[in-house]
Amino acid sequence: MAKNGNEIMTEKTGVELICAIDVEPEPIHWLWNNWLAAGKFHILAGAPGTGKTTIGLSLAATITLGGQWPDGTQCEPGNVLIWSGEDDPKDTLLPRLLAHGADRNRVYFVSDVFEHNKPRAFDPSRDMPRLYEKAAQIGEVRLIIIDPVVNVISGDSHKNGEVRRDLQPLVELGGKLNAVVLGISHFNKGTLARDPLERVTGSVAFGALARVVLATAKISDENGNPKRILVRAKSNNGPDGGGYYYQIEQIELANYEGLFSSKVIWGDQVEGSSQELLTDINDLGTVGDCSALSEAIDFLRILLAEGAVTRKEIDDRAKELGIRSITLRRAKAFLKVETIHEGYGKGSVWKWSLPSSKLLKLVKDDHLLKPSLNRTCQNNAFTK
Repeated sequence: MAKNGNEIMTEKTGVELICAIDVEPEPIHWLWNNWLAAGKFHILAGAPGTGKTTIGLSLAATITLGGQWPDGTQCEPGNVLIWSGEDDPKDTLLPRLLAHGADRNRVYFVSDVFEHNKPRAFDPSRDMPRLYEKAAQIGEVRLIIIDPVVNVISGDSHKNGEVRRDLQPLVELGGKLNAVVLGISHFNKGTLARDPLERVTGSVAFGALARVVLATAKISDENGNPKRILVRAKSNNGPDGGGYYYQIEQIELANYEGLFSSKVIWGDQVEGSSQELLTDINDLGTVGDCSALSEAIDFLRILLAEGAVTRKEIDDRAKELGIRSITLRRAKAFLKVETIHEGYGKGSVWKWSLPSSKLLKLVKDDHLLKPSLNRTCQNNAFTK
């Protein structure tokens, strides 16, 4: 015990236990419903060239503006902190933010740390407490981007214990500020067919510690068109799976003649597991077997024989028959099934329809379709 004037102060030692009766349950505060959770650590990972940093900056711009998310819902406005160990704010980060219309007054780049009036580079592995002090002064910080997140690790990024230890200050920073922490990472090479969480560079602790893991990829869509896709690979606090197509375009910045930068253009929402959605339709032959593909083809031919059917009904019936979403995509691509959008707004629906041109005869006639399917299976066998 220590004396303070006339009072006797007792020093606390030992483990503190909190009884559940003294804790009140709270809902998750979603900045973007089921995608970005306030106060939680997130990972955004993908192969090089998929635009991970640009996506992060697109999300940041939406937050500064209080704009709309890809699903059309409104965002709560706030400030954004960005630390990048790879890109320069002047020629890369700021132009991309401006391309998305960001409010510059709400964006803060983490720069140098001063010690005894001497600057040094910010070190995410040891400067999180100082960053918290500044962020608390700014207030209303909704998003913190760390790019790349592996730079937070001072030791071996492939060792579970060291990764968890070094990420903990970053996790606590987000919790104290009630901000989304978004760490950007890469996929390991040669991991195409594996679970997306296993593909994140470094220790599995990166994906395990993150409450939400987002992943990006370049793929071909169901019609064979090249596209990029953002998927929700994991969520401890909400649903996983599903995603959005997107493209990255180069645009000239307003008021900056001759200065071009990247901008994300969001596309349609898609359903399915993350592993299925991240698999390129051109590589699907190495994933499934031909008997399952044949079954899915027959299923679509019969179901669509009398005309277009809504995507929801197709998915529901396929699920009842045990046809995987990835196999259904293969069958759709094989049959050249057409996608039709009917209606507007909330009442609009997506439908699938058999091709109406010269391909229709191939689709309907077994003696024409089966040899084509056999050739597809034989070609896929050589790629396995």
